[in-house]
Amino acid sequence: MNLSIFFEPLNEDIFALLDKPRTLGAYIGRFTGKFPDWRSADIALIGVNEIRGRGEETASEIFPARAVRKKLYSLHKGAGRCNIVDLGNLRPGITLDDTYLRLKEIVEILISHNTIPVIIGGSHDLEYGQYMGYEHLERAVNMVAVDSSVDMSEDNDVPANKKQLRQILMHEPNYLFSLGQIGYQSYLVDPEVMATFEKLHFEAYRVGEVHRSIQEMEPVVRQADLLTFDIAAIRHQDAPGYTPANPFGLSGEEACQLCWYAGLSDQMTSLGIYEYDPEQDGQELTAMTIATMIWYFIEGFYHRKHETEFSSSKFTRYAVAFNNNPDRMTFFKSKVSEKWWMEVEPLSDEKSPRIVPCSYEDYLQAIKGEVPNRWILTQARIG
Repeated sequence: MNLSIFFEPLNEDIFALLDKPRTLGAYIGRFTGKFPDWRSADIALIGVNEIRGRGEETASEIFPARAVRKKLYSLHKGAGRCNIVDLGNLRPGITLDDTYLRLKEIVEILISHNTIPVIIGGSHDLEYGQYMGYEHLERAVNMVAVDSSVDMSEDNDVPANKKQLRQILMHEPNYLFSLGQIGYQSYLVDPEVMATFEKLHFEAYRVGEVHRSIQEMEPVVRQADLLTFDIAAIRHQDAPGYTPANPFGLSGEEACQLCWYAGLSDQMTSLGIYEYDPEQDGQELTAMTIATMIWYFIEGFYHRKHETEFSSSKFTRYAVAFNNNPDRMTFFKSKVSEKWWMEVEPLSDEKSPRIVPCSYEDYLQAIKGEVPNRWILTQARIG
């Protein structure tokens, strides 16, 4: 399929000084004249200037990805390989729904060819299009959203970027197995929304929990097929390019750490970073933060260990006995990365066990005779 019809080529002028040796700009194949070979690429960058989800009447003429590209291209390449393309900017559809469908088609095609789309938006409701790109897989999908709020409003009068998670939950066919929310701030979230999360057995972590132990977020991210990141999750000091301003949130370093986890995960196949507003970013500090987040995602990707065969000699198996349900729990530890997984038995005999990422803390909790909350939530979702 000719993907170039969906994209606007990049302005060559902005890259004139960004092709210095050993920088990413010298290695990324970009759409300026000829469309790059996306089929053989590991990662494809996509700019989306769609902001009608914020309540704007038209798509923006200021491309959020432009400033991010300038910063990203100037960063030094890591020590490993680098097979990345920049497809340019996605042409918005006539309607917002048309843009969702265009993004869906692009994500679907790219992940079908094992190319990871990295989306630089645009309003956060675009994650709905990103999510729909997984419908063709015909299997359960895991999603993680990093955001200071939970965009699940039932109010029809609010902008689309305040209710896209409800769209995802109501989407048919339903192929969402788990939804993790990282970095939310309780005073920005309706308690009824969190009650819905609890009923659906989804994981949600307040920003304070991330501050206390960001390492506990690694298994949450490692389970996901797609990660979406609202820049409003980052405190204004580190990323001022969004409104309304918020002095609280993740640090830039924590945002980069989460993106490193995402890149490192064998299961992660798309990343979306949304709500960047260049007009609020006079010194382009947010652009630098986003560029660095993407840099860490890329570095993580090229450090993947491909740990999926739990019966192999690369894993150590631990069995923990219990006196009641469950009567035992099985854990797996990688001898290479030292990461942990656990096997969760279903409630129904008709369903198969599922091996999910966990932490060393989950294992320590189990040997104390306590069932980890991650295990309980996973079993409830399996049924």
